Amino acid sequence: MPKLTIDGIPVEVPEGTTILQAAKQVGLKIPTLCYLEEVQAIGACRVCVVEVEGARTLVASCVAPVTEGMKVHTNSKRAREARKTVVELLLSDHDGDCQTCVRNDDCELQELARTLGIKEIRYQGEKSKRIVDETTPAIVRDTSKCVLCRRCVTVCNEVQGVGGLFPQNRGFETVVGPAFCSDLDDVVCVQCGQCAAVCPVGAIVERDQISDVFAALDDPTKTVVVQTAPAIRAALGECFGLPPGTLVTGKMVTALRRLGFHAVFDTNFAADLCIMEEGTELLTRLKKKLVDGENIALPMFTSCSPGW
Repeated sequence: MPKLTIDGIPVEVPEGTTILQAAKQVGLKIPTLCYLEEVQAIGACRVCVVEVEGARTLVASCVAPVTEGMKVHTNSKRAREARKTVVELLLSDHDGDCQTCVRNDDCELQELARTLGIKEIRYQGEKSKRIVDETTPAIVRDTSKCVLCRRCVTVCNEVQGVGGLFPQNRGFETVVGPAFCSDLDDVVCVQCGQCAAVCPVGAIVERDQISDVFAALDDPTKTVVVQTAPAIRAALGECFGLPPGTLVTGKMVTALRRLGFHAVFDTNFAADLCIMEEGTELLTRLKKKLVDGENIALPMFTSCSPGW
């Protein structure tokens, strides 16, 4: 296994390990933006650059494999200044209306700027053309906030297998979106929301329908009910700092009732019925295929959506 030093700390890691992974192993944090652990490492943003003794240029740590005897400096003046310049350039073409952005205080670009001590935008000039796509009922895309990290492209194409987002054009004209700059509603987007989940900024977000909900709650002529998905009872707890898997069913129902909902229904029972139906259908298909020799469509794709 290659032996190297990172900021003077000796490290021994398996062959093929990147500098970023090796640094993490010894507790050193290298800032990143386009990197998405176990999903994407393309070195596009250059925020993770480090200085390697003997190398002509700075090295993107998320894609550079370690080598025997390598001496890495993650926090040298040269590396810090390069990162700061990269983030300043991103901010110069970024919609800076942070206070009204849904990702305010939960934005990776904002956190990077704070960490790197950026207090003003030194680079002024023309900004990229803004495209706001609100054509789907679930996803809103705003290119003025995009940092071209390509996380959404990778998760859409390689993880979800949908293929609805691509980088297009070159240089200052580069934009990430559906092919031929189409709207999301005109392509194969299934509105799974994974692009919004991995976006480090507010370029792709879930559509906010809170005002619609409160309008319904304030309408005395309406009876407003909630039907929760089974996963929410655990996922919601993590948002409030509880250990993963903590059930907050009672707290969730109480909170919803206090907000003014007339009733809260649980989809558990209907989801269980769906699973039973799916299992029965799968066994029937397998019997027809394997025992009776019939030409039956397999594999079988299912959804619990009928439970709703």
